[in-house]
Amino acid sequence: MKITSVDVVLCEEPARTPAFRWRDGLPGSEPATTSGWLVLTTDEGVRGFAPCRRGPILADVVERRIRPELLGADPLAREWLWHRMWELDRIEEFPIYVQGAVDDALWDIAGKVANLPVHALIGTYRTSIPAYASTVTFDSIAEYLDVADQCLELGFPAIKLHAWGDAKRDAALAAALRAHVGDDVPLMYDGSAGFDLADAIHLGRALGDAGYAWYEEPMREFSITAYRRLRERVDVPLLVAETSDGAHMNTADFIAAGCVDAVRTGTYFRAGITGSLRTAHLADAYLMRAEVHGGGPANIHLCMALPNTTYYECLVDANPTTRSPEVDAHGMVHAIDLPGMGHEADWAHNGAPRELRPWLRL
Repeated sequence: MKITSVDVVLCEEPARTPAFRWRDGLPGSEPATTSGWLVLTTDEGVRGFAPCRRGPILADVVERRIRPELLGADPLAREWLWHRMWELDRIEEFPIYVQGAVDDALWDIAGKVANLPVHALIGTYRTSIPAYASTVTFDSIAEYLDVADQCLELGFPAIKLHAWGDAKRDAALAAALRAHVGDDVPLMYDGSAGFDLADAIHLGRALGDAGYAWYEEPMREFSITAYRRLRERVDVPLLVAETSDGAHMNTADFIAAGCVDAVRTGTYFRAGITGSLRTAHLADAYLMRAEVHGGGPANIHLCMALPNTTYYECLVDANPTTRSPEVDAHGMVHAIDLPGMGHEADWAHNGAPRELRPWLRL
């Protein structure tokens, strides 16, 4: 079997309504934009799909660098092609999500050829997993508490905050939410790399006092030394290595430096399923968790295949709050049973994907 065409289908996406925001200093939901799908077709008529929120960037890199590499290649040679993407990356360091799209499309083909969902092709560990509500940034503590009540009523067993990026204000929010929901609800906090070391320590101590399950990406992940110093000064578990572009290679250095308690994995920032598995297995060797970042079909498959992940991430981006369709009334996400990734329902809508879900914007 050979790859006979490598196409990027661009899709015009309307602006998110209502708009939402991240922490201070970061843009929120995007205006109207152009997303895309990578479509790989084989000489046996099997097609592999992978969505990408940056359609024009994907199209540019595919046209200049990737198409010649994939045409005529065996789509089941995923390991070889994954390494070839890193080799091409040396030329210009194209975004890691482009590498991820290629890898995910190849896994989609492999699942269809085997007539298995991707999680079964990897090796299924579970068939359902709890989802946590991952908030955007709201206006006040009172609104956060209201949203938290809605999330618990919808069946979510756990809540993660994206807050304002102000260490003192976020610490007050973290304490207020803990007091509001009680000690039995798991809570997490995501800093979206908003702090320097001093503010990260201040907030981390407050999160430790409030019994938060993890403290995610409080600083930019450029300085392992800064994270080691943070680890020495706070009690809350650190969940890091989310946006470090070297996939498992950067993650290994964070672990070796002794500055993490758990790591991030997930197809968007880990170069697809293959890079995500490398990262998760690396963490497992140290008895660490590898929590899957973001949602969507590819990450559902990962959640079902990884023994050292504990939750599925579901974005809560509005008030009033709703669940994404993949989360049931008990806050659970279930395994996809379709061969491959299971993108066909999105793809089939009028011959092109429907609006990409909020998980692509995490």
